[in-house]
Order: sequence, then C-alpha cells, then structure tokens
Amino acid sequence: MSGAHFNARQLALLAGLTLVWGLNWPIMKFGVTQFPPLSFRALSMWIGLPVLWLAVRALGQPLRIARRDWPELAKLTITNMIVWHVLAILSVQALSSGRAAILGYTMPVFSALWGMALFGQRLAARQLAGVAAAAIGVALLLWHELGRMSGKPWAAGGMLLSAAVWALGTQQLRRTRMEAPTLAIVFWMTTLTTLVMTVLAAALEHERWHAPAPGVWAAIVFNAVLIFGFAQPVWLYLARALPPVASTLSVMLIPVLGTLSGAWWLNEQLHWQDFAAIVLMLVAIASVLLPSRAARAAQASS
Repeated sequence: MSGAHFNARQLALLAGLTLVWGLNWPIMKFGVTQFPPLSFRALSMWIGLPVLWLAVRALGQPLRIARRDWPELAKLTITNMIVWHVLAILSVQALSSGRAAILGYTMPVFSALWGMALFGQRLAARQLAGVAAAAIGVALLLWHELGRMSGKPWAAGGMLLSAAVWALGTQQLRRTRMEAPTLAIVFWMTTLTTLVMTVLAAALEHERWHAPAPGVWAAIVFNAVLIFGFAQPVWLYLARALPPVASTLSVMLIPVLGTLSGAWWLNEQLHWQDFAAIVLMLVAIASVLLPSRAARAAQASS
C-alpha cells in the first residue's frame, strides 16, 4: 500500500486527535511537576472512564467481550496502554514536554521495523521515505537535548521503550481476531489500565498524596475528558481501521505541536533544528495521506 485511504470522517478525527494530543504534552508536564505522576494518571483515568462509558452507550455499542477473547485483550492492554502510560508519565517528569513528545513519537519508526521483522510487511518507496523523514526529524529535534539527557538516561530510555512497545501493540491491534467493537475493546483496556495505575500509585506514591491545586485539577480534567474520553478511543479506532504505517505516520504532527506549544507555554527553547524537523514531519505525513499516482489514476478511470 503506497498511500492511505482516509475518508472525511477519519480525517476529521485525525485532526482532532492531533490537536488534543499535541497540546496535552505541556499540559501533562505542568501537571506532573506539581503532583505525583502515577497518581495524576490514575485520577485522570478514573474521571475519564465514566465519560468513555457514556460515549459508548450513546453510540449504542455493546460492551460485552467474549470469554475466549479476554487473554488477547489482556495482551493488547499491556502493549497498547499499560507500558506506554506508566513509562511515559514517569519520563515526562524528567524531560521537557516537547522532547518527551518527540521520543514518544519515534513510535512510527518502531512500527515499521516491527512490521518488517515480525509480520513480513513490505513498505512501498513512499512509506520508506516517510519513515526516513520521521527518523531524521526526531534526530534533529533531539540535537540540543543530548547533553541534558546524558544525566537522565532512564527517562529518555523509558520514552523510547514505551514507544517501541506501543508500536508493537499497534501492529497487534491491527491484526486482532477479536470480534468485539473497537469501543468495547477500548473501554475494557482503559478499565484494566486504570486498575494497574491505581495499584502502582498507591504502592509507590501514597506518601506524597495531597489535594491537587486548581491548575492541576484542570490538567487532570483535560486528560480525563479529551485524552481518555476522546483521543485514546479515536487512536485505537484509527489503528484498527487503517494499515499500521498509515495510522502511525499520520500522527507525526503531534510532537511538532507538542514542541511548539511547550515553547509557548513553558518557555522551552526552540532551535533551527526544530523548524527543519517540522518540514520533515510534514513529508512523513504526506507520504501516507496523499494518494499515490496509481490510486489517482484508478480513481479518475472509475
């Protein structure tokens, strides 16, 4: 597949997903600098679960998961959510919000590698060019962070590991044989992850619990409603509906938005490499969003 076939609904969801997830990186950074990170995530998820449940019921989607599918659901929950949410929320506390987003969104590169190594996926020239552009963009955006990261290798490594596992989960979700609707899968994955985050927060952070300040509450509610009530379900819908490379490369604008919003709100300094990387990210996105020459010819003939 040399181009991704997005319909108007998927493009609208992708635009909303990009905006919400991009802006959330500095919001999340602000929250975890004033509140224990695992507890911040657990609170967001507990508030977000009822929002997600209401959305599922409003759309008339069933929530039942067949008993035979629960082992696979557990596996998908680990690779798509638990590892990502635990490592990312811990790592963002030690990194700038923009650079955390950049490291997290090395995921498309890992996704392409997993696809080739485990699933025999062949990439067209345009997709290879998109992966290369994304990789170069990440390298440029990290240019001025290498020295600062040297003192916090666990944080950078944690973000890269979470991205690699998330990429594997995306490939697995695309190939799942579960017959349940995507929103039902999302709801139960979120529920299981919420329980894990709550146990970890209680075990590791209970001595640091305190009442969140109003600004922290605002960040928690933003994550609850727009991340777990909207962005996470939309992402998993796109990941299941579209080819893995298309769904992953198509969100590469998120770290760009995260970097720019972090510079504006948190005064994180930008360099020329950041602006060069924006161009490369747009190339990566175009490699999957724009129809191929063959697809345009086929559409014209029909």
